[in-house]
Amino acid sequence: MNHKTLQVAGLVPFSTVDYPGQLCAVLFVQGCPLRCRYCHNPHLLPRAAQAAQAWPDLKSWLSRRVGLLDAIVFSGGEPTAQAELPEALAETREMGFATGLHTSGVLPQRLERVLPLLDWVGLDIKAPFTRYAAITASPGSGPRARRALEAVLASGISYELRTTVHPALLDAQDLLEIACTLENYGVRRWVLQKFRPLGCDDARLTTSPSLPALEPLLPALRLRVPGITLR
Repeated sequence: MNHKTLQVAGLVPFSTVDYPGQLCAVLFVQGCPLRCRYCHNPHLLPRAAQAAQAWPDLKSWLSRRVGLLDAIVFSGGEPTAQAELPEALAETREMGFATGLHTSGVLPQRLERVLPLLDWVGLDIKAPFTRYAAITASPGSGPRARRALEAVLASGISYELRTTVHPALLDAQDLLEIACTLENYGVRRWVLQKFRPLGCDDARLTTSPSLPALEPLLPALRLRVPGITLR
């Protein structure tokens, strides 16, 4: 497979927050089929945008980071949207790095294929599964996200589930519904992420009044998902 077609739009050379407990680099892969209203990387959405770095060049860069970094995280965009991802992950592992993936789960079949090549997954849970399209603008994304969650949990891979919260999109009842669903799956690790206006193109979200505090909701949610945290 020709990795020159793997479109990587950006690179964070050192991060301590994108793979829990590991010093990692983050590769931002171009392209995403979703159009989430709160997206803070809208420049990564088009699949046909010019790649900033070719995969062979990135492999050369990574080879010089062996022993300095613990892990490499593929983020985006939606990395599973690119057919070149599996071999890129395999080659990254061959160098000795742990591999991580940030994903929306919108392409569960592709996610299932790369799970054996991963050591950690950060999976978005964007809304109650019945309300996904209101955020993603993608009909049918809820059932696909549910299948992705089931695949990650069945794999036994270390994971983190994350939900971005904006009051115009999710209210307390929505969060409680998500918590109940996750409880039914036996989930114990869930991160609530406060909406960040930086990079978001939706003026209706960025000009909203100051966001309400999420801390008062945590005790009720923690009854369902003990490991919930706020970021």
